[in-house]
Order: sequence, then structure tokens, then C-alpha cells
Amino acid sequence: MNEDQVLISTHDLSTAGLLRDGFKSSGYSTDLVTPDEELSAEDGAVLLVLTGGAEQGQSSLVIQARDKLHIPVFIISSQPLVAEMSQDVDEVFDSPSLISDVILLGSRLIERRRLQRLTGIVGETDAMIEALERVVQIAPVESTVLITGESGTGKELVARGIHALSPRRHEPFIAVNVAALSDTLLESELFGHEKGAFTGAIASRRGLFEISNGGTIFLDEIGDMALSTQTKLLRVLEQQEFHKVGGEKSIKVDVRIVAATNQDLRRLVSLGGFRRDLYFRLNVLSITLPALRDRKADVPILVETFVLEASNRHDRDFHGISSDAMEILVDYSWPGNVRELKNLVESMVVLAPGRVIRPEDIPEEVRAGGGQALLPALIDQTVHSGEVQKHLKPELEFVFRTLVDLRLDMDDLRREFEAYRRDEGLTTNGETVVGTVGSVSGDKPIDSVIEIGALTSQRGIEVSEEFPVADSGWKLSSSLDEPVVFRPGMTMENVERQTISAVLSSVGGNRRKAAKLLGIGERTLYRKISKYELDG
Repeated sequence: MNEDQVLISTHDLSTAGLLRDGFKSSGYSTDLVTPDEELSAEDGAVLLVLTGGAEQGQSSLVIQARDKLHIPVFIISSQPLVAEMSQDVDEVFDSPSLISDVILLGSRLIERRRLQRLTGIVGETDAMIEALERVVQIAPVESTVLITGESGTGKELVARGIHALSPRRHEPFIAVNVAALSDTLLESELFGHEKGAFTGAIASRRGLFEISNGGTIFLDEIGDMALSTQTKLLRVLEQQEFHKVGGEKSIKVDVRIVAATNQDLRRLVSLGGFRRDLYFRLNVLSITLPALRDRKADVPILVETFVLEASNRHDRDFHGISSDAMEILVDYSWPGNVRELKNLVESMVVLAPGRVIRPEDIPEEVRAGGGQALLPALIDQTVHSGEVQKHLKPELEFVFRTLVDLRLDMDDLRREFEAYRRDEGLTTNGETVVGTVGSVSGDKPIDSVIEIGALTSQRGIEVSEEFPVADSGWKLSSSLDEPVVFRPGMTMENVERQTISAVLSSVGGNRRKAAKLLGIGERTLYRKISKYELDG
């Protein structure tokens, strides 16, 4: 028999016939079963519909559907259900006239369960049902998809479900964790490289975009991608082509991109950490997965599923979990979401001395009811204008705190140089250097980009710098034409623009010197000059 088969009892033959025709027109195969028939798990049944009311004789079919087939049960009954059946029936329809409702609800339930089989996602709460139905809608189209949710909510499972239900299901699906790779390595992994493109590139290599041509590529933790790589990714999205690292030939690909993140990308865009145009290209279709603490009704279902999986995997005869233990797991906040729950259940199945998980088998931190959010979580995506300063305050405080610490280090460094000059007879010509200052003497290295007076002499260097604190804000100055001023409320982009402008002015517009003094590459400097419109 075919997969996705609907079983219909024969108590009411006229109703059974209508149901059979309705489910067939919806694309499902059907089979009529008698009350005393032995059901087989090999039939591929996905739903049992009872047609003859609540007669005692039908309870055998219900028990088999529950214990052997593990499928939902619908019943059409004008009479109250007997006690032994009421708890095992998923939907009750009180009239045969509701055939269309039976077929509609049955079809939705079948499709949702089919998707759950494909993805491994378990959940019956409204939030999860909505997410799964959205996957069904999104899968057949070719648009890019952005999946958001906390770590451990099942974003990769959803991505695999989208691929499995799409026309690309027979082509490759490749998952890439962006956060696990360095910027340089990520670019090489995604786009490939030519021989000699960098040290160690002893041969030409295909990238993952080229390998996944025709299929789907899943970019997890997309918010951690470097801006330079974002630019190349945008070209792939817009033109379906790219260049290998060190290559000149344009390579055409046909790849669907599904991205995921546990960060608020809109906030990253406002802070300059993510390209605005790339965000809009990725967020064509979106799915948000709820945290486990927001769907606690799914915890018992998840626990039962994971217990069964773990006992089968480790070949343990395990009976389940006690009600007291289940209550503890439901009350826990699960900062690691479904991933944390699955790992915990597996460990308890392996380590529990008995065949049932009891409260004493649960780790103390879970029993204590802890579990505050320890993992990255989505920030509320609605940031009102009045809240901008609140969101930026931690960043500004960090900048100011760093500057204060740097001022103390500079004082120590100046005293050391003054003593060294007195001993060695150093002189200064007063030129200006702006750049990264390393450890010159002593054991206190300085690795922040700051303004200092440059130091040249016949034999060594002298520090000459000024660091006043004005009422209007923080100010770093020297012999630069344009001192850099830090004021409360400034963004990091404002600070960066002022710094680059001041350095360019100090070297007469020589970009090579400016890039060297700033400690960045010339291409990076050119890009930032264009971004901040400093050409003029």
C-alpha cells in the first residue's frame, strides 16, 4: 500500500464512502477496515477515521492506532464517547454532515506530520504548527529564506525540511557554520580559490557554492560573517555568479540560499555590522522559531520522542519517565532550548540506574530550576528611536573605559621614555604618527589605535602627546590637522570617520601612508573613504 494512507472504518458504509472519495480527491490513498481487523504498521497509515459512533467494538482499532501505529484518530459520533476511548481520540465530529471538515483537518494533520518526519521537528503548540505550515508554503518557491531563533531551536532542521520539500530535493544540501570559520578561510570555503592565491594554496579548489550548484546552501550564524565576505555573497544573490579567491573568471551557479541567525540583524545593520542591502536580499521569506520556554506544552512530547530515540540507539529497554520527573523538566527554562533537552534526555537514558527516569536522575541544576539564558538570544526586533541611546550605551561605555585605561598606560609609557631619553640623549623632530602602538619598552603593550606625537631622533624615539578631557566630550589630539573628538551619543561609525579623516589630513592625503598608520589594508581604506565620502 501507498504511503500517507487514511484508514476508514466500515461501521457506517455511506459515511465511509464519502470519506474515501474526499481523501482520494485530496491526493491520499485510503483503505476500509473492519472493527475486528488487525492493523499493520507496514501499511503506511497516517490517520484512522471511525465512522460508526462510539460503539465498544471500535476500541480495538483505537488501541492499535495508538500503540502499534502511533497515528492520530478521528471519530464521527453523535453519542458521548466511552471513557476508554475519549482519551485516545484526537478529534470528535458529532455529525456525518461534517465530512468536509474531517477531510480538511485530516489533510492538514497529515501534511504537518509528514513534515515532522522529514525534519525531525516535534511540536504541537500553535507556534510550532505555524512555523511548520510556513515551511510547507515556502519550500516550493525559489526565494531566499531567513530563519531566526535562539541557539538550539532547530534552525538547521527547518532548513533541511525546506530543501526536502523543494524541487531541489535531489540536489546537494550543504550546511556551513559561518561563525566556526575565520574570515579568510570562510571566503575560500564558500567561493573556492585558485592555485597560488595565498600561502598554502598549492592547487585550485572548488568552493561550496560551486559544489552545491542546483541545490541548497545553508549559511548558519550569518550575522557573524565579515563585511568583505558579505559583499561577495550579495553578488551571488543578485547575479548568481562569483569569482574564486585569486581568480579572474566569473563562475555562474544556481543555488538557493537559506540563512539563519540567533542575532537581531536589523540592529546589526543599524550598528554597521551587517550590510543593509544584503539583509533585505536575505529576508525575502522568513521563519521565526520559538524558544522552548515559550512552548512548554511541547516538552512532554519531546521528552518521549528523545527517550525512544536514545533507548533504540543505545539498545536499552527503557520505559520512559515518571510524572514527577516530567514536571521538573517542564518547569525548567531550557536556555539551550531543544538541543539541551535532547542531550540531557540521552544522558539520563544512558546513566539512569533504572528503566524509568526519576527526579533523582535529573542533574541538580535542572532540579533547582535554574537555566537563565546563557546562550545568544534574539533581541526584540523593534527598536524605537527613544531606545537607541539605551542600546548604544554599553558600547560607548566600553569605548570611554578603554580610553581611560589607555591614558594611564600612556602616562607610564611617557615616563619610561623620558627616563630613557635622559639616559641616552634622545631628541625629537615633532613629526606626527597615527597608528597602532606596540610595546616599546617595559611590559605594558598598547594595542589600540590612538593619536600620538611621532617620535624620531638620531638614535631612538620620544613620545609627545596630549590627552585633555573637555566638557564637550573625550578628545584625543596631537599635531594632526583635525583632532579626533569623542562625544557621548556618537556611533562607532562617526568615530571611525573622524579618525580616518584626521589621519588623511596629517599625511597630505597619501592613502598608502594613511593605511599603514591606521594598521589596515589599502583596499580597506579605499572602501571606507568611499563609504564615508571622504574623497573630496
